[in-house]
Amino acid sequence: MDKTWNNKAWFLVLPVLVLVAFSAVIPLMTVVNYSVQDTFGNNVFFWAGTEWFEELLASDRFWEAMVRNQIFSFIILAIEVPLGIFIALNMPKKGWGVPVCLVLMALPLLIPWNVVGTIWQVFGRNDIGLLGYYVNALGIDYNYVQDPFDAWVTVIVMDVWHWTSLVVLLCYAGLVSIPDAFYQAAKIDGASRWAVFRYIQLPKMQRVLLIAVLLRFMDSFMIYTEPFVVTGGGPGNSTTFLSIDLVKTALGQFDLGPAAAMSLVYFLIILLLSWVFYTVMTNYDAER
Repeated sequence: MDKTWNNKAWFLVLPVLVLVAFSAVIPLMTVVNYSVQDTFGNNVFFWAGTEWFEELLASDRFWEAMVRNQIFSFIILAIEVPLGIFIALNMPKKGWGVPVCLVLMALPLLIPWNVVGTIWQVFGRNDIGLLGYYVNALGIDYNYVQDPFDAWVTVIVMDVWHWTSLVVLLCYAGLVSIPDAFYQAAKIDGASRWAVFRYIQLPKMQRVLLIAVLLRFMDSFMIYTEPFVVTGGGPGNSTTFLSIDLVKTALGQFDLGPAAAMSLVYFLIILLLSWVFYTVMTNYDAER
């Protein structure tokens, strides 16, 4: 028997579509407009064509910031995903420890990004910060304001502290959804702890891991507030990521045309890399 489809329900999402168009599409079109024009003020614009895009793609400053972003995202994923899986595997599945662990894991995620940056800015200072004081007391010359390596370590540790909880909570949700029958069958077969993880837990976490990797990649590639508050993009340009460079161009130099072109290229890069991540991981899941 043929089914009769009622598409009137789509009218319920119409307000959302209008809101998205107003808050996303219209500003995007404004950025596109600025990216192909130039202005000398007084709201007078001149056609520039692809000049800003050509200048951007030929800029060493842009590509250096791009490399820094890629390195940072790779390090973040390499640390937070395995660490999040490890913590989730060792969290209690029953009893009073479950709500306690979940609350502790959720606490860093509730702190605003600018507050996180401020906390670590003070925490890492040599004079009043606990981290800076005790690290230097151990004989290690630590100063994230002057040393690029120390600045990178500080930003990475800060991000790991702030966002590993997201990976933990997603992985934990995947683990608690596994029926006890799987573990009972593995116990009867005499499976080792590694075999249980390899053939039961990891496959059941693949969906949530895909979400975790995509979210953490996009967040890390678009990171701005935390490193800007802690290091301001320095020392030098060592922690100047694309987002920080974009804000400096748009607000610091007030070059709206180049900033708009960089925004579009930045957006397309994130979209493309996220699509590649999603395609590779879903194809791998399908092959299994």
